[in-house]
Amino acid sequence: MKLSDFDFDLPKSLIAQFPSEKRTDSKLLVAGDEIVDATFSELDDFLRAGDLLVLNDTRVIPARLFGQKESGGKVEILIERLLSDTQALAMIKASRAPKIGSFVVLENGQRAEVVDKSCGLYTLSFSGTAILDCLNEVGHVPLPPYIERGDKKEDLSRYQTVYAQNDGAVAAPTAGLHFDEALLARLQKQGIEHTFVTLHVGAGTFQPVKVDNIKDHHMHSEVYQVSVEAAEKIKQTRAKGGRIVAVGTTAVRTLESMALKG
Repeated sequence: MKLSDFDFDLPKSLIAQFPSEKRTDSKLLVAGDEIVDATFSELDDFLRAGDLLVLNDTRVIPARLFGQKESGGKVEILIERLLSDTQALAMIKASRAPKIGSFVVLENGQRAEVVDKSCGLYTLSFSGTAILDCLNEVGHVPLPPYIERGDKKEDLSRYQTVYAQNDGAVAAPTAGLHFDEALLARLQKQGIEHTFVTLHVGAGTFQPVKVDNIKDHHMHSEVYQVSVEAAEKIKQTRAKGGRIVAVGTTAVRTLESMALKG
C-alpha cells in the first residue's frame, strides 16, 4: 500500500482546537448496515447487555520539557517512556544534537544528563527529584500536532480520560475522552460491563509517515499490561456470547498483542 492511498482533504476549520464543554456531547459515527450520525451520549443505543467495554486506563504525563544546553542553546524534550524514577527515553529537538555525556538544564534548574542514544531516542538521567515530580512541576501537556495552540492548565484534566490511573502515556487514548462517570454508570446499570487494560501511548504516535510504502514505516514499541482479572473477564464475556468492545486503537493494539502472545 502506498501512502497516497490514504490521501483525503480535511479542512483545518473542521479540526476542533478545544474539546466540547461536556464530554458526551462529542459526535459519534456508527458504521453498520447503514451510517448513523449520533452523539456519544447515545452510545447505549448501540450496545446491549452482556457487552464488555475494554478501556485503556493509562494516564497522560506532562511529557514536554524545555531547557538549555550548557552552551546556552535551547532544547525541547519529549519524554517517550519512563524507564525508572530517574531515567527516561526521550526525543530531543535542538539546533545541534546534544553529545553523550552533556547536560540539559531544565526550567526549574534540574539537570538531565544525556547518557545514550539509540534508534533516534536519547536516554536521559535526571538528578535531584524524580522525573514525575519534575514533569508535574515544569512539564507541558504534549498536545497532538493538529492542535495548533499552546497547552493550557485545563488540558491537564481535559486531555485525560475520567478513568485514567497509571502514569506513563505521552498522548491520550482519545476514544476514551468522550466517556464521563455518568455514562459509565448508566451503561453498567444496563448490564454493559467494562474492564481496564493499560497501554502507555509513546511518542511514536506523533511520528509522521515519511515513506511511500507504508510497510517500510517503522513504529516504536509501546508498553502494555493486562491483568489476570481483565483477561478472565474478557474470556468469560466471550464464553457467554457477549461482544468485546475495544475503546480506541490503543485497546485494540493491546488485545491483539495479548492474543498473539497467547
